[in-house]
Amino acid sequence: MTKILITGAAGKTGQAIISALAKRGAYIRAFVYRADYRPRVEQVGAHEVVVGSLTDEAALQQAMQGVQALYHICPNMNPDEVEIGRGVIQVAQHASVERFIYHSVLHPQIEAMPHHWHKLRVEEMLFESGLSYTILQPAAYMQNILAGWQTITEQGRYAVPYPVSTRLGMVDLLDVAAVAATVLTETGHTGAIYELAGPDILSQIEVATLLSEQLERTVTAEQIPLDTWTVQAQQNGLGDYQINTLWQMFQHYAEHDFYGNANVLGWLLDRPPTSFLRFLKSVG
Repeated sequence: MTKILITGAAGKTGQAIISALAKRGAYIRAFVYRADYRPRVEQVGAHEVVVGSLTDEAALQQAMQGVQALYHICPNMNPDEVEIGRGVIQVAQHASVERFIYHSVLHPQIEAMPHHWHKLRVEEMLFESGLSYTILQPAAYMQNILAGWQTITEQGRYAVPYPVSTRLGMVDLLDVAAVAATVLTETGHTGAIYELAGPDILSQIEVATLLSEQLERTVTAEQIPLDTWTVQAQQNGLGDYQINTLWQMFQHYAEHDFYGNANVLGWLLDRPPTSFLRFLKSVG
């Protein structure tokens, strides 16, 4: 049986992919940063857990021993993503990992967003690595709105740190996880770069309208000042690098919108990608 390693396994993306793989009967090894993350990944289907840092070569070597396929997720907005990617690729080369799947981001070519630009550098290293690779480039998740769900449902406020006219295309994390499971367990995806974007391109006003219809109460989209957002982000534990990076992302969204095309996602799923309204119905 193919043994699959997931790095960054304890986050919401890693857990969703483990769950999707478990439904396919795959054998999963999870790489997590802290020992207290072990129950999270075991609960969703991990068979083995290795605890360590993505900057620890010995821990990576242990995690990749006997592994045929690797799905690499770097912690979100990590300032060391390029160096982490280089290290993971090098260990994968030495371990003779047969397939390397990299969790990148939609439109990594945008230099104005550092966390996108860093992922493009890792993609470039994969091209030169000699490894059999597949790259997934997901859009922002629909699930991200759940961070403000209490405010949405109790106060009828959908607050965003960019103009409410900003048009974004989000993707359902469960669709992304389904695609990840496909490319990890099926052949024919070597050398592919797949853009994973949802079918709806919505202004934040349109998002609020759909929320209103689904919740059967008025929800209003409003732009919050970046200073207000920053205080909230600091209270939630984000550091200066993450906050500055997100500021740059919000500015890019405000000036240019941000969306992709859902055709590739639909082909990979062999069904229509999840719409934002369908996602809301699943939330309840």
